[in-house]
Amino acid sequence: MTPEETVQTYFDAWRAKDFDRFRSILADDVTFVGPLGTANSGDECRQGIENLSKIVTDVVVRHRFVDGENVLTWFDLHTTEAPPLSTANWSRVREGKVTRIQVTFDPRPLLS
Repeated sequence: MTPEETVQTYFDAWRAKDFDRFRSILADDVTFVGPLGTANSGDECRQGIENLSKIVTDVVVRHRFVDGENVLTWFDLHTTEAPPLSTANWSRVREGKVTRIQVTFDPRPLLS
């Protein structure tokens, strides 16, 4: 898979709550950094998405930018806890696996 196809699978699996498929495209040593936490392995990343998915109602991708192995996805994160949150997800993909994820959004609506 290309980096863009790998990241598309990431979002498709997340939306479908298919966490086995989601985990399958993560490198074992993937790192995740975001406003609500960090993860340092594929299993930790999967657990974090599973936990977040308890309040996620939709993930609406607005645009995806691809630069080699770097893929930036701009999306709206819909939850039961807050209005949609504009979110950026920067993923690095090597050999068909996501190796690094950095996410940014304003978490204040979720924390209030």
